[in-house]
Amino acid sequence: MKSRASSYETLPRDERVALAAADWAFRSGLHLLRQPVDAAISSLLEEIGQAAGADRAWMFEYDEELLRFRNTHEWCRPGVGSFVEDLQDAPVTMIAWLQQFLAAGKAVMIHRVEALPRAARALQAEMQRQGDRSVLSVPVFHDGRLRACVGFDAVRTEHRWSAAEVKSLFQCADLIASARYTDGEIAHAKASKADLEPLIYLRKHGGARGVKASSIVALRAARNYTEIWLADGSSVLDLRPLSIWRALVPHASFLRIHRTAIVNLLHVQEVERPTGDRWQIKLRPLGQAWPVSRPHRPDLRSRLGI
Repeated sequence: MKSRASSYETLPRDERVALAAADWAFRSGLHLLRQPVDAAISSLLEEIGQAAGADRAWMFEYDEELLRFRNTHEWCRPGVGSFVEDLQDAPVTMIAWLQQFLAAGKAVMIHRVEALPRAARALQAEMQRQGDRSVLSVPVFHDGRLRACVGFDAVRTEHRWSAAEVKSLFQCADLIASARYTDGEIAHAKASKADLEPLIYLRKHGGARGVKASSIVALRAARNYTEIWLADGSSVLDLRPLSIWRALVPHASFLRIHRTAIVNLLHVQEVERPTGDRWQIKLRPLGQAWPVSRPHRPDLRSRLGI
């Protein structure tokens, strides 16, 4: 299906096209047979990305509920910026326009990022931040469930990938899904993530306390110290200023909403605008509302996809 303005196009996976581009699926199979899965995905993204004339080739994965996603793999052409460390545990609402097609099993080829429809504004803003001019996205399904997405970015010039190339990328996605989403691979990935999640140590009077970054709900300046609220309902007065904490918490899930406050976006429950000039948010474990100052509102909207 082509859009009215032809800024993007969606392609069902079973559409009949000419012979698939080159031998991407064969090359992908070789990588997946010869290397551990994660290393193989990185290698095949580099090989097919170069073959497709892309500037980036990437993969992101969904959580079990399809509510959040995270970048996992990326290849970049020399001189092209990397963004694989961004968009960790990002809300699917950020890509809602794209998600409707991916969930239906369709590839989405965006010919001109700048001409996307109004409904894709949040996605467009993120793509433009990454310098994208054209983007191809192909869903990755396993056992009938959407698991991930692979694709290409064109940064230097606009680009149109052929239907045969899209078909080949669908085949690569099938191979990735078979290798990555077996029961053993899923269990290993979950165990590794749980075992290796690092602790951040809170400095308090009389000692220190290690906590997972995901358990930190919010941080607020308290003169030269920082008050830190945790998901278990407790709070700790850390002996360091908020300026230090800005560099300690993961940028992917934390956002400054005020000169005196930083919040974990994973815990944002509600955004309220009681008056046109006043914004506040509610965090799941906390009772009080936290004000959002004007300079930080665009970032909040973008990161939440609202």
